[in-house]
Amino acid sequence: MPIDFPGTPLRKAIKASNLINGKLTEIIKQRKADLADGKASLTQDLLSHMLMTCDEDGTYMKEFDISTKIIGLLIGGYEVAGAVCTLIVKFLAELPHIYDAVYKAQEVMRLTPPIQGSFREASTNFVFNGYTIPKGWILYWSLITTHKSVEYFQEPDKFDPSRFKGTGPTPYTYVPFGGGPMMCPGKEYARMEILVFMHNPAKRVKCERLLPQEKIVMDPLAMPAKGLPIRLFPHNHIN
Repeated sequence: MPIDFPGTPLRKAIKASNLINGKLTEIIKQRKADLADGKASLTQDLLSHMLMTCDEDGTYMKEFDISTKIIGLLIGGYEVAGAVCTLIVKFLAELPHIYDAVYKAQEVMRLTPPIQGSFREASTNFVFNGYTIPKGWILYWSLITTHKSVEYFQEPDKFDPSRFKGTGPTPYTYVPFGGGPMMCPGKEYARMEILVFMHNPAKRVKCERLLPQEKIVMDPLAMPAKGLPIRLFPHNHIN
């Protein structure tokens, strides 16, 4: 259970978050001033757009909200895709026979999704496993539990890219980017980024893990505990 106590990971994370938010708030304030003085434009970048765009009620985003969204973009745009690419290399090294499977990226994200899940607010009262969940409650949905459900995936712990051939899994059983109106807006960009990365190791080299028993840890993304040291072999040097 996370404990907010000096020296704990949670306390360090809170301090780091406050530091980053502070730096971003300084940048946001400066951009506000530049926009007011005509030194920056609405179309300059995403920050200007967030500062100058209001909702249907005419309300503008608060500085803290903009800061947290920027942090989310930084994590989602780099860390998550990086974690998936790292895990793809892991499975390529362990299972070289699946090099030619075009569906391997989906299976990697099913077995080891880069994030554990997310929070959502119940939009209505409902019953789950005999428990009544009231409208308005904040819920946490688990990706790994969904992706390894024996109800929808035979041998859920087995790496099998063929699951995604044809019509693929049942809707909402494979949700590495979420689902519905709250789906990750960077989904297609992430897919393109991952596929471009996959092209090079799959076409040019074979991978061998130097630490075969290395564990995957969640901190908070799924990543190899020792950084996944590997040895690469050019295809033309392999018998």
